[in-house]
Amino acid sequence: MGSLNRRGIFLQKLGPTPIDPGEVLVQMQFAYVQTGWDAEKSVETFQLENSSFVTAASYDGGQTFSVRNEKDVDGDGDIDAQDKAKLLALAKAYASINTP
Repeated sequence: MGSLNRRGIFLQKLGPTPIDPGEVLVQMQFAYVQTGWDAEKSVETFQLENSSFVTAASYDGGQTFSVRNEKDVDGDGDIDAQDKAKLLALAKAYASINTP
């Protein structure tokens, strides 16, 4: 992460599984990175703050996803269909990447 951008989105794709070959989960972690300095080791330190998680689930191989959203991801002050649409688009885009 650059020194000017302290926000981060970390993505993880899970699935398909042998039990359900059509199941794909995309876990999204939203966080702010706080940097510091460890004087004893003379290294820069990083700590995630205000971290929250959202999981999108697909049961058709990643073609469509569902998500239960409890986060205002677009910063307009409310949690609504626009936030859900952005999360679904992010999950679908990430699931379509074969070699991240």
